Amino acid sequence: MIVRPTRRDVLRYGAAAALAALPVPAIAQAWPNRPIRIVCTYPAGGLTDVFARAYGEYIAQKTGQPVVVENKAGAAGAIGAEIVKAAPADGYTLMFTNSTTMIMNKVLFKKLPYDPDKDFVLIAWFNTGHLPTIINKDVPATNVAEFAAWARGRKVSLATYGAGSYAHVVAETLNRHYGLTMEAVHYRGEALMWQDVASGAVQGASGSYATASPVLQSGAGRAIAVPTMERMRKLPDVATFHEQGLTEKAFQVRGWVGCSAPAGTPEAIVQRLSGARQGLFQEGPRRGRAGLARRDQEPEHRAAVSGRRFLEQALS
Repeated sequence: MIVRPTRRDVLRYGAAAALAALPVPAIAQAWPNRPIRIVCTYPAGGLTDVFARAYGEYIAQKTGQPVVVENKAGAAGAIGAEIVKAAPADGYTLMFTNSTTMIMNKVLFKKLPYDPDKDFVLIAWFNTGHLPTIINKDVPATNVAEFAAWARGRKVSLATYGAGSYAHVVAETLNRHYGLTMEAVHYRGEALMWQDVASGAVQGASGSYATASPVLQSGAGRAIAVPTMERMRKLPDVATFHEQGLTEKAFQVRGWVGCSAPAGTPEAIVQRLSGARQGLFQEGPRRGRAGLARRDQEPEHRAAVSGRRFLEQALS
């Protein structure tokens, strides 16, 4: 039996064939001709979400196409990552996530529904600054040693913005360093985590300064240490972990947020998206240095690389 194609079939397959016949630069020139979706692997209100929305707004202005940010939180970013992995590699689905999803999950979980090395191409990644450790105002401590002495023998909880996150690593490393048994309480992102630090529901947490700044500015919490080897510009009186005698590698890191696309996304589209991240920082202080996340140092960003090279750079 001969099946005759309908007019709709001819139009659909003809368009697909014409697109497939286009060289990659031509495809990039035609992109975008419909809305772009950004999947943020953490809830609204956290720093990853702030970057996703700032980048999405900028892309929308530059391309004339709407950009929709969808928050798909859970499983330390794995839920959102699986969604993006399964999306067509056509430049219309992007992912904003952080080091937990791309690095720590490989250690935390025996099996992941995605491969950080192979399933994504990185468009850009952004240094998000220092990640201070902050305690509730009612805890009688001004440094890490005083906090550890107070916590010994008490039921103390430290919040994290996800299992396997930097905040989780800090809690466990402090336990090992001082022989404590503080409980790590996991949240879906930073926003609710810092609310509970401010209220005293948990005694402390570690995370981005940009998201934690309301807690500090209101006096609901105080910083007792910052990672990396140098102090923060905005917290010059707060000693680093290293200055306080904690020399573990866990206390010498900075946070970062990355924008990725499904593996196989045309290189020309990746390069266009990657180039946009420079404009995001360069075109005025409202959108860039001062407005994006109110961080404590100048933005650092890197261009598009493969997933494997991305992990190598992030760990270097």
